Amino acid sequence: MMKPQPMQPKPGQESVWDYPRPPRLEDCNKHIQIIFNSKTIVDTRNAKRVLETSHPPVYYMPPADIQMEYLILQTSQSSFCEWKGNAKYYTLRVCDREVQNVAWFYPEPTSRFASIKNYVAFYAHPMDVCYVDGEKVTPQPGNFYGGWVTNEIVGPFKGVPGSWGW
Repeated sequence: MMKPQPMQPKPGQESVWDYPRPPRLEDCNKHIQIIFNSKTIVDTRNAKRVLETSHPPVYYMPPADIQMEYLILQTSQSSFCEWKGNAKYYTLRVCDREVQNVAWFYPEPTSRFASIKNYVAFYAHPMDVCYVDGEKVTPQPGNFYGGWVTNEIVGPFKGVPGSWGW
């Protein structure tokens, strides 16, 4: 399958096709907020973001800036990333609303990603809303991926129909 034609970024935008592979980890001081069942679950300016070719950024939040009492560790769910290592998952429960395996973290990440140890990333699609610097996030296409799309990111993005071979 051929690589798709990348969109040309405008000033102030980034193309996901300029992101590296293997992915890059960087500090992010943007204001990140996640609201679920009308409750603010995350409010931080201390996130980290992972940038990988063809994917919108995945934001990892420090536990100190997460309402951790709403997260329930899932002992049976896990996944493996060739770059970051083995991930564990959380279920999010706020009052009568629950979403299983909606957040993940790396308890023992690879040395290259050591600074995201126990930081938590969230899928945007089940949340009421996720914000990056006040802008509402669009979830990365395809429920498998956890990237967050904002106006500063251009694609096309991995996850759209026909993109598995990219």
